[in-house]
Amino acid sequence: MARALSTCNGRANLFGSSTSNLLSPSSVCYRPLVVRMSREQPYWANIEADVETHLKEAIPIRHPVSVFEPMHHLAFAAPRTTAPALCIAACELVGGHRSQAMAAASAIQLMHAAASAHERLPLTDRTRPKTKPATERKFGPNIELLTGDGIVPFGFLLLADSLDSAQNNPDRVLRVMTEIARATGSQGVVDGQFREFIISQSDEEEAVDASSIEYVSRKKEGELHACAAACGAILGGGSEAEIEKLRSYGLYAGTIQGMLFGIGRNQKGVREMVENLRALALKEVESFKNREIEAISSLVEPELSFV
Repeated sequence: MARALSTCNGRANLFGSSTSNLLSPSSVCYRPLVVRMSREQPYWANIEADVETHLKEAIPIRHPVSVFEPMHHLAFAAPRTTAPALCIAACELVGGHRSQAMAAASAIQLMHAAASAHERLPLTDRTRPKTKPATERKFGPNIELLTGDGIVPFGFLLLADSLDSAQNNPDRVLRVMTEIARATGSQGVVDGQFREFIISQSDEEEAVDASSIEYVSRKKEGELHACAAACGAILGGGSEAEIEKLRSYGLYAGTIQGMLFGIGRNQKGVREMVENLRALALKEVESFKNREIEAISSLVEPELSFV
């Protein structure tokens, strides 16, 4: 596959020659990686609780129950992501109020949930991803497939309902819709899912370029977080420079999430890649020196220990 991050909106490769190392699929579980992320701080927990409350109010189990019960379940059954919380944090960093970005953060959570539902559908033994064990399911694959499809437009409906001429936000909301559609579509999360599937089908003897691992992390988690941070800054009234800096920060922060918890989890060489990303991420928020950046910076403060 093409060398990852050779360019990304004009950015140079993050890791230099280090990404040219080869990893075999069997090395992915070489040794367990125990990670405690500073996202557990009260600030992040408080945001996540607010987003969850908003979603529970937006998706109550109501008539028809056959539609809303699986939708409600899948919205909260997805693996945890920090992207919705980052959307809120970015909005607050540029001077906005949490309520301005709540609909966008909720929509991002729903997009993540839909992608996760589709990704974890049971497949035949021949095509089942080797890195994803089968999981117990509350609903049949047909229901989860259709519900995942239904969650996506519902996310955009939440954004449409947040239009408020009194806040002069229609243009901002429309821009956020475009950002989310781009990040979660075929050039973003879906691309990452496809690349991860291809990697998962590799024979154990076949070497996998580490840049492909990084590419999947950037596409799946990196671009979702980049979108989230940019959307928060847009809705909070940030300048174009602030929006782009937070977009870059989100890209690096999300790729770190993929390296630590996604396809890159538990593999050799992850420490150096994460440290390089972390340095780049922190540089992006340095210009917000007159504001409270400790909270948002803590998202990329991992504590790694190998056992």
